[in-house]
Amino acid sequence: MRGDNRLRQLHSSCILHQHTQSINRLQSPANTNPYPSKKTLKRHLNSKSRNKPKPAGDWDIRQWNVAITTHMRNGCCDSALHVFNSMPRRSSVSYNAMISGYLSNGQLDLARQVFDQMPERDLVSWNVMISGYVRSKNLSAARNLFEMMPKRDVVSWNTMLSGYAQNGYANAARRIFDRMLEKNEISWNGLLAAYVQNGRIEEACMLFESKANWEVVSWNSLMGGFVKQKRLGDAKWIFDRMPVRDEVSWNTMITGYAQNNYLAEAQRLFEEAPVKDVFTWTAMVSGYVQNGKVDEARMIFEAMPEKNTVSWNAMIAGYVQTKRMDMARELFEVMTCKNVASWNTMITGYAQSGEITHARNLFDRMPQHDCISWAAIIAGYAQSGHSEDSLRLFIEMKRYGERLNRSPFTSVLSTCANLASLELGKQLHGQLVKVGFEAGCFVGNALLVMYCKCGSVEEAYHAFEEIVDKDVISWNTMIAGYARHGFGKDALMLFESMKTVGIKPDGITMVGILSACSHTGLVEKGTEYFYSMNRDYGVIPNSKHYTCMVDLLGRAGRLDEAQNLMKNMPFKPDAATWGALLGACRLYGKTELAEKAAEVIFEMEPENAGMYVLLSNLYAASGRWGDVSKMRLKMRDRGVKKVTGYSWLEVQNKVHTFSVGDTLHPEKDRIYAYLEELEFKLKQDGFVYSTKLVLHDVGEEEKEHMLRYHSEKLAVAYGILSIPAGRPIHVMKNLRVCEDCHNAIKHISKIVGRLIILRDNNRFHHFSGGSCSCGDYW
Repeated sequence: MRGDNRLRQLHSSCILHQHTQSINRLQSPANTNPYPSKKTLKRHLNSKSRNKPKPAGDWDIRQWNVAITTHMRNGCCDSALHVFNSMPRRSSVSYNAMISGYLSNGQLDLARQVFDQMPERDLVSWNVMISGYVRSKNLSAARNLFEMMPKRDVVSWNTMLSGYAQNGYANAARRIFDRMLEKNEISWNGLLAAYVQNGRIEEACMLFESKANWEVVSWNSLMGGFVKQKRLGDAKWIFDRMPVRDEVSWNTMITGYAQNNYLAEAQRLFEEAPVKDVFTWTAMVSGYVQNGKVDEARMIFEAMPEKNTVSWNAMIAGYVQTKRMDMARELFEVMTCKNVASWNTMITGYAQSGEITHARNLFDRMPQHDCISWAAIIAGYAQSGHSEDSLRLFIEMKRYGERLNRSPFTSVLSTCANLASLELGKQLHGQLVKVGFEAGCFVGNALLVMYCKCGSVEEAYHAFEEIVDKDVISWNTMIAGYARHGFGKDALMLFESMKTVGIKPDGITMVGILSACSHTGLVEKGTEYFYSMNRDYGVIPNSKHYTCMVDLLGRAGRLDEAQNLMKNMPFKPDAATWGALLGACRLYGKTELAEKAAEVIFEMEPENAGMYVLLSNLYAASGRWGDVSKMRLKMRDRGVKKVTGYSWLEVQNKVHTFSVGDTLHPEKDRIYAYLEELEFKLKQDGFVYSTKLVLHDVGEEEKEHMLRYHSEKLAVAYGILSIPAGRPIHVMKNLRVCEDCHNAIKHISKIVGRLIILRDNNRFHHFSGGSCSCGDYW
């Protein structure tokens, strides 16, 4: 496929070279532009032939005009200009053909040059030039030219009216309409369409009632406006009043019913329709698909006398949405009229189903990709955990020069967040600023998540402020970010700002607020929010809210209150809620209650290795080595494997990963030598190893050795050695940071004078000057 693309590029280059040579022969050896410059054009228009031109008749002029038009239609502007300059006499039609031709080839400035050089302009000249400005969305220039016209006809007025209408300026369109001395059906339909397209349906109705004898297209437009606003009763009222209906009338009404779950009404109209075209049938197929009735849709699909690409795509989309990829693939393979949307639907379906290999196979088979194809496969790799492949495809997409839309950026930002690749995330942010996407909610929210997950909460807040129209997701993301980073008070302040600007908190907001209170130890505040959120915001507590409350009470040592809350829950506590209680038991040494919680969790989630380790830690801290051994045996018998802990950090766009006692890193000798040096300073600063955490019945010295080379300590040491002073050290860990490493890194931050930001699987810790943002409350 790549070879084919390269061949097409080479072929295109040859054609362009030949075309350029022809232009050079026609114009100037130095000019390699396929379009004449303004200077060249002006020179040709003003030049006088040394010999007097032979008289040319009207028939000759018509032939030349036809030649100009033909060249322009074929994109040969230089050949058209050559014919134009060869004409001994020109009519206004000649000039108009040049103006129209340049406009159709996207050469607005050259068209204006010809227009300005015309010895005498007619109405067509003015109208064509104004239309060119309208098509290029330069309404200001169109209006200026319009006001300069010595005489206007209804076409002139309609051109300006349509320009304003199509670009959303309904008020300006109305002002033009009111100034018109003569109006035709196009004028009325243009203003009506302006109101409908901009959602101003009441004004559209007033205009409609002010005139009789509307064309069927106008009735359809007004009815379509009601359908778009889901006002099906009003749409049906219009439909019933129509003096004449065409296929569009029936299709609009059937589509409105079908898309809004009124399938019985849609079916009734479908059966009553005097003529059913392919769009009528497709509307019914799409309606059943959108309402989840794929088998019924298939019956209609099979009964269709004629199918188009939209029909096939609608049916395939139905199978994709219901995860019936085998049926979707069966239809796709026999489809003879595939377009890019067909391929994209299948790729998206496979990607969302986790079948990334099938998605990639189809992507590679596609005859042509668009930005949606790239976005779908990039998102597929990102969502299935293939982060590096996702990044590689994004880079490949840029290399091919594909137009970037918001979706690929969002997927790759998500990948950066998962990899904690802050530097790459910052580079993407820079590209977003260049293309102007960073201020929108869709990409802006992904940018927030990236900065929050990469440990840069300050930059997250800057990105948050840049979002122009913040939605509830923007606010929730920032509140949750502050909560995970241990900045509970900032989260609560932001929560108050959210309410001030009129954004209503939802269930996710309250999870973030309760989590902020839990991570910061704000027990009374959290309790107040929990018991008032239904009354104040209409949020009914779910299992996540209860888990946050159990965690909040448990961390504060109020285990009896946590148990009572669990007993009074309106539903059974899930494993996460029991896990929060077990974590609190470990913190306060409540072995008996911990055993009870663990047994419930083992029943619910027998393969959750973290819970076995938590209970083992509690036994080890109590010196119950026999029970520690029993837990190991239980894990072995149940096939539960402890997740290997590892830590990583990014240095100069490269990710460095460490495991406990790592011997594979190329700079291991340097790292271990620095840790030996650092250990002496740690002990001088009062650091003591937390040997109670070691799950082995060995001597204290051996326990210290086991703790000395935990993965997070290795990563922090390498960060100090490799990252320039003054810059934060960002370390990520796949498990919760252990108490010993937490204490050690607090001392290290003080000794070396560095900000160390550690993300574990639960929250962020900002170590600075010997303390942590969590306040040792994690």
